Amino acid sequence: MKIGNQIGKASRAGFTLAEVIVAVAIIAIMMVAFFAGLSFGFARIKSAREDLRATQILTQKMEAIRLCKWSQLTNLPTAFQDNYNPLGLSNNTAGITYYGTINVGVATNLDSAIAYKSDMRLVTVSLTWTNDSRGNHLVQNRQMQTESSYHGIQNYIWGKQ
Repeated sequence: MKIGNQIGKASRAGFTLAEVIVAVAIIAIMMVAFFAGLSFGFARIKSAREDLRATQILTQKMEAIRLCKWSQLTNLPTAFQDNYNPLGLSNNTAGITYYGTINVGVATNLDSAIAYKSDMRLVTVSLTWTNDSRGNHLVQNRQMQTESSYHGIQNYIWGKQ
């Protein structure tokens, strides 16, 4: 009698098939959510790196333009490109290519009554790149503007014209 009683307790201590299926389904849902979260996190990091690199390129171009003489502003290249390969791979991939334009024009944001308006130029640097996010090609754009003055900082650095 004692042996039969122990067998009965052991069979009642296990899980039923329905409980095991529910537990496996819950674990599967949690794993799918976990890996989707990881994938989303890595995609956001990639996007943030590309955005930061775009800001670095724009800042680099702006700093170079700020050191130009007034006469050099009209001779700036109008287009440029820069590559970014965050992994530093050398398997014939340049990574992401950033396409940029530089536009130097009249400072249209100044009032026409200002006497020095003809001595001001509005410099706009624009950058465009394509972000490959999960098979979708998303075009990204960034832009930075500055004004340059005939009697600005360039005379302090480079001397009189």
